[in-house]
Amino acid sequence: MSRTMATPSFEPASRLGPLRAKSGWIVALGIVYLVAGLIALGSVVTATVASVFVVGIMMLIAGVAEVINAFQIKTWGRFLLWLLLGVLYIVAGFLTFENPLLAAALLTLLLGAALVVSGIMRVLLAFGIKEAAPWIWVALSGVITFLLGLVILAHWPVASLYVLGIFLGIDLVVAGMCWIGAGLGLKRAV
Repeated sequence: MSRTMATPSFEPASRLGPLRAKSGWIVALGIVYLVAGLIALGSVVTATVASVFVVGIMMLIAGVAEVINAFQIKTWGRFLLWLLLGVLYIVAGFLTFENPLLAAALLTLLLGAALVVSGIMRVLLAFGIKEAAPWIWVALSGVITFLLGLVILAHWPVASLYVLGIFLGIDLVVAGMCWIGAGLGLKRAV
């Protein structure tokens, strides 16, 4: 058996040098993410509103991009379609800023429904790959996702006050831990 098949190939140490020099900054970034995530988990309603504002900003940016792109289209039908789509994004973005709690309620409803559908699809996928060894893990993942979606939908619209904030906080904490681990790992890399 050749050496390349027996052992996985990793980046040469010389390529990690520039990253290793910045490992302190990577750890610092991880600490910032971790602290922001803990703050978000400490005030989930504020974090929910903040996440809705981020969605609103993204909708405004997407709307402006769609409007700009509409003027690149040569035919009237497609021009009007792209222009209308861009205007709808912009209006939705402004409505998000106008009433962030209503937007949070709609986003939470969509999230709950998406988790229910995703869970069902994963369970169906798991039974479709029963011959494969890890099918039970796919099924378990689907059941957990389905149940999480049901819990969100069962507590909707009250859940819209905190669900997005909890998800944001957990995401920031996990990302922070990953960045800290990556930075510390780079310090130890040979």
